Amino acid sequence: MKFSLFLHMERSDPSIPHRRLFDELEELALTAEAAGFETAWIGEHHAMEFTIAPNPFIQLAHLAARTSTIRLGTGNVVAPFWNPIRLAGEAAMMDVACNGRLDLGIARGAYSFEYERMLPGLDAMGAGLRMRELVPAVKKLWEGDYAHEGQFWSFPTSTASPKPVQSGGPPIWIAARDPNSHDFAVANGCNVQVTPLASGDGEVVSLMERFQAALANHPEVPRPQIMLLQHTFVTDSEAETQALADDLSAFYCLFGAWFANKRPIRQAIMAPLSPEERAAYPQYAPDIVRRNLVLGQPDEVIARIKSYEALGFDQFSLWIDGDLSHARKKKSLDLFIRHVMPAFAPVYA
Repeated sequence: MKFSLFLHMERSDPSIPHRRLFDELEELALTAEAAGFETAWIGEHHAMEFTIAPNPFIQLAHLAARTSTIRLGTGNVVAPFWNPIRLAGEAAMMDVACNGRLDLGIARGAYSFEYERMLPGLDAMGAGLRMRELVPAVKKLWEGDYAHEGQFWSFPTSTASPKPVQSGGPPIWIAARDPNSHDFAVANGCNVQVTPLASGDGEVVSLMERFQAALANHPEVPRPQIMLLQHTFVTDSEAETQALADDLSAFYCLFGAWFANKRPIRQAIMAPLSPEERAAYPQYAPDIVRRNLVLGQPDEVIARIKSYEALGFDQFSLWIDGDLSHARKKKSLDLFIRHVMPAFAPVYA
């Protein structure tokens, strides 16, 4: 199993310059490359400081000029916000910029906050339909001389310009949760990204079962890869683990509030939740977060990830966001590199 890093710029304090966040993201990505991580993933988000990446290709292109081995992935672009011609061309240009190191992650998106600003009237069902139309069109545009007449997009014969460096185009990863998404990904020869968020290992097992069912439905398709994305932090004491669990509980409650899209936003920032508001999200209580996320000292983290490896995941991605200080992220990543990765021989020993 390979390791990757899922990271963003994020800000809850408006006094912190965005340029500082940009430099800190670069530092984490370079640290991951030096340690032998497979991929650095950056996703797309709009008008929210909770996760800052209006076009992840910009940050990835910057990293392409400063790295040489680590793969660079969109985790993810939001399908309904892209015209197929534009996505095929920009992804191909990114693949040229990084000399064939791009992985293209695609999702339907999740936040109604973004839907109502980027494509008013869109809902999750419509977003999923757009993703299912977009993916095969992008693949055909990489082949070239392709005309499209679909439900959401139509265009005359077109070719992605430039063409990708990678033969057949960059690997495409589909963010999947429900069985239909798994089935769509496998049927279209795409890899799969899954995250249980803070739902725990029972959901991890269920996500793998959905992937295995999709494989069984399509025996004619070569097995794609599946990646598990989890908030993962390594500590050097139980006291630090408990403190992290409380901080990540606050993060997930705020995530729930962004998802509900009912609280006011000022300068793209949502104010911290009160204790009473946090209590409305009992599924994100600190003790549950402590149990369900991959938090703890090295031996505990190793055992959790070994169990995921045994389930058959090909890649494990450390989700390092969480409205935490850069110093805390760096410390956890350093502990992971020094004390967790060597347990996964022969790749990282």
